[in-house]
Amino acid sequence: MAKMSRELASKGIDIVNLSLGEPDFDTPDHIKKAAIDAINNNFTHYPPVSGYPELRQAVADKFLRENGLSYNASQTIVSTGAKQSIINVLLSILQEGDEVIIPAPFWVSYPEMVKFSEAKPVFVFAGIEQNFKITPEQLEKAITPQTKAFIYSNPNNPTGSFYNHEELKGLAEVLARHPKVHIVSDEIYEHINYVGGHASLASFPEIFDRTIVINGVSKSFAMTGWRIGYAAGPQNIINACEKIQGQVTSGACTISQKAAYAGLTSDMEPTRKMAAAFHERRDFIVDKLKSVPGIISNTPQGAFYVFPEVSSYFGKQYNGETISNSEELSLYLLREGHVSMVSGTGFGAPNNIRISFAASKETIEKGIDRMTEALSKLK
Repeated sequence: MAKMSRELASKGIDIVNLSLGEPDFDTPDHIKKAAIDAINNNFTHYPPVSGYPELRQAVADKFLRENGLSYNASQTIVSTGAKQSIINVLLSILQEGDEVIIPAPFWVSYPEMVKFSEAKPVFVFAGIEQNFKITPEQLEKAITPQTKAFIYSNPNNPTGSFYNHEELKGLAEVLARHPKVHIVSDEIYEHINYVGGHASLASFPEIFDRTIVINGVSKSFAMTGWRIGYAAGPQNIINACEKIQGQVTSGACTISQKAAYAGLTSDMEPTRKMAAAFHERRDFIVDKLKSVPGIISNTPQGAFYVFPEVSSYFGKQYNGETISNSEELSLYLLREGHVSMVSGTGFGAPNNIRISFAASKETIEKGIDRMTEALSKLK
């Protein structure tokens, strides 16, 4: 999709991009200034593998201040993006023959990371009728003697669904009965939340000592390109992550670490303004989608994606071409509607497409209008 979008754009075709997985805002000025100051002050040498001590302490302080989770700085590690934080953890706890439960729809990298760690992904599907959230009963049924970990994101990419405290309590009660199962809680979209009050499985004491929380600065501070993520959890797992990271990338970029420190220790007003803008766009796109025939959509509670069900268009044709799945529908919308969206197949939901509202309201309106017109041609 990205390649085709670029090819069409290079030919002068106006492509509306609603596939972006990053905030369309700039990094706040005070964070950029911290990076510039770091360069001028020659923070350009190797950092500690696990991150500068002051940044690790800032991470621990953030967890206590915002989430009520108590970690020592030594129980945190700073990595080159949350993606590295996750793979560090999985490589630390998994081996061949282990199983990892992944609620579907899921972020595309989870299954591949599990397989890279020589373990087996086990999918538990929750459709739009469940707001894409699995039940405790589904989780219990999926656990076997081989289950070693449970990984989820909250809020979720690609659905925007959010497990509140009560919903997580039900999952925590199940996990408490299975002490060999580690929990990997990906909370990178924490601050892009439209229901108020973040929730984490790490907040339940009975499973706290085997929960690893993943977060970072990419989404909260519009810092995707700075590549800073972090993890917090049991000391033995964090120590293992440090050993792995030391052999793969060593420490994260020094300049980015100084910028991340500024973000974590300064006023969150830019983040709140960004989240408020996304909230307004969420309401706008959900309302727009109501007028698109054949589209079934819910209301996402976090992140900046909506994940409508589009299978009513499967089997329809245009100019002799039959649409068989969401991949073909996404390509059709790109070619005929000049609007870029992402098939749900890679997210474990082949009947859906992911639409990002990390774009202006004008861009969103143009994209949904083009989508509507293109879909109307399918018979």
